Amino acid sequence: MTDFIQDTPLRVAGREFSSRLLVGTGKYRDFDEAGAAIAASGAEVVTFAVRRTNLGQDASAPNLLDVVSPERYTLLPNTAGCFTAKDAVRTCRLARELLDGHNLVKLEVLGDESTLYPNVVETLSAAETLVNDGFDVMVYTSDDPIVARELERLGCCAVMPLGSLIGSGHGIQNPHNIRLIIEQASVPVLIDAGIGTASEAAQAMELGCDGVLMNSAIAHARQPVLMASAMRQAVNAGREAFLAGRMPRRQEAEASSPMSGRINA
Repeated sequence: MTDFIQDTPLRVAGREFSSRLLVGTGKYRDFDEAGAAIAASGAEVVTFAVRRTNLGQDASAPNLLDVVSPERYTLLPNTAGCFTAKDAVRTCRLARELLDGHNLVKLEVLGDESTLYPNVVETLSAAETLVNDGFDVMVYTSDDPIVARELERLGCCAVMPLGSLIGSGHGIQNPHNIRLIIEQASVPVLIDAGIGTASEAAQAMELGCDGVLMNSAIAHARQPVLMASAMRQAVNAGREAFLAGRMPRRQEAEASSPMSGRINA
């Protein structure tokens, strides 16, 4: 009998996580709903937009850290809303100051406001600067295998290609390219953007992704807490299916019961 395959933790920049689902904090009705959904997701890494989130800068406003405790979660400040390498680098340095030297960041440099597609030229520039400045950079990028390879060469600790446009819910539009990125990478590859429902999260994991990062799919669901639970199970199921190895596709039918030894009437 074949032994059950024991999974290994997700490892990012020397950190280990048992959950392969990473979640965001935006677009919820309030911090209470965000906190409940994040807890239901089982996520250990929580990302937030540095430019849009109060971490105590405004004492009169709700503080994200009241519902997302740094003692329970690994915080992943991101550069959402940045359109140049210069702004993204400045934002990461601000996050490091606000979080007492925290150096794990999610880099995203956008090309325009209508598609929120990554500007790969500015992303490459910012990644190089941040890595040289001592940051551990998880980077949002296109599904171009060449760009992904270059980001890894620059020292990024995780490559995060989009499945489809941010917030679109269209799922993984180019699974072939995602598979190419996975096959050539020696750092974790996580789908970032485009996941809309649980089956798409499972698909990402079945392709061999190391994890999935999402926000809109949970926050925009009719019942965010329930969807967070569904995503948790989908990521786990997809990971187990990948480890198990799917059956080969065949052109012809093959009976599930053997013909030999059957009882004849």
